[in-house]
Amino acid sequence: MTEYLTTSDLPEDYRELADSVADFARTVVAPVSAQHDADHSFPYEVVAGMAQMGLFGLPFPEEYGGMGGDYFALCLALEELAKIDQSVAITLEAGVSLGEMPVYRFGNEAQKQEWLPQLTSGRNLAAFGLTEPGAGSDAGGTRTRAELDGGDWVINGNKQFITNSGTDITSLVTVTAVTATGADGKKEISTILVPSSTPGFTAEPAYNKVGWNASDTHPLSLVDVRVPESNLLGERGRGYANFLRILDEGRIAIAALSVGAAQGCVDESVKYAKEREAFGRPIAANQGIAFKIARMEARAHVARTAYYDAAALMLSGKPFKKQASIAKLVASEAAMDNARDATQIHGGYGFMNDYVVARHYRDSKILEIGEGTTEVQLMLIARALGL
Repeated sequence: MTEYLTTSDLPEDYRELADSVADFARTVVAPVSAQHDADHSFPYEVVAGMAQMGLFGLPFPEEYGGMGGDYFALCLALEELAKIDQSVAITLEAGVSLGEMPVYRFGNEAQKQEWLPQLTSGRNLAAFGLTEPGAGSDAGGTRTRAELDGGDWVINGNKQFITNSGTDITSLVTVTAVTATGADGKKEISTILVPSSTPGFTAEPAYNKVGWNASDTHPLSLVDVRVPESNLLGERGRGYANFLRILDEGRIAIAALSVGAAQGCVDESVKYAKEREAFGRPIAANQGIAFKIARMEARAHVARTAYYDAAALMLSGKPFKKQASIAKLVASEAAMDNARDATQIHGGYGFMNDYVVARHYRDSKILEIGEGTTEVQLMLIARALGL
């Protein structure tokens, strides 16, 4: 995919997907984005539209209700959505990459048949319960515990910053939990499927966030949550390792989302610079403005190339961990840098929440934190170099 540097260079099936999602973003998402952001409300009508388009099933086989596409197709959709609204894009990214993908990658056939059709259809959402109050970048610091009792797992603990965990259509949260502790103190971490309707499972009040205001994010509490032993997802004790694989893939998706945000800032800045006049001419005629936008375009282009490369390696079955970290690093920084420059170009209007660039300015910071901070990406890249 490294030979596909722009959407127009893509094969027809990819290009048609990107074009259809771009049209959906302009005609359905854009008109309601500012209001949902202001109200901190979840865009159920937008999610229903994405479900109707099959976006939640893009990278999954048709036997599980999917569209039979691949992970790159998901990334293209995320890039187009994020140009307009990052909250909508992260709802799709988390629903697919973090919610559905663990079930598809590590679930047994019965678990796949039970959960994937309702999730790939977009009728319901799933979430990924990894982060805890004392276990963020150090996910191995998990304190949530699960103990077997009469054929059931009994789970107690807390999770935080969990996307898609408290909507009216959330049906499942996959949680990491300590299922044993060795004599050396080493934790055995496993993953367990927890239906959101299970007694003792509570999505606490939503966070009051700086950005991504239309995205659903909650802390979770699990008090004597009891689920069948068969809800173990994957091999016991492999939960942490399996979720690291999910995060590696997810970083490519977050990079694609970041590229969309970076490109959205370019597009808005080009439009504004051509229309806004100062001292008798469009501000685009000022070299200081033109060069700033040119640098923004360069950032978006380089970041896009990075995530295309990581996705190509992933889909070909080759090692991609380092390239995923590089893509996530450069794309999230491009989004944040472009949001800052776009706000500057828009002047006072860039500080008004009705403008897309203002939302990008607030939304983009989390891209340098979520699914592995900038510092974690640098650590992973350095480690891959043998440092």
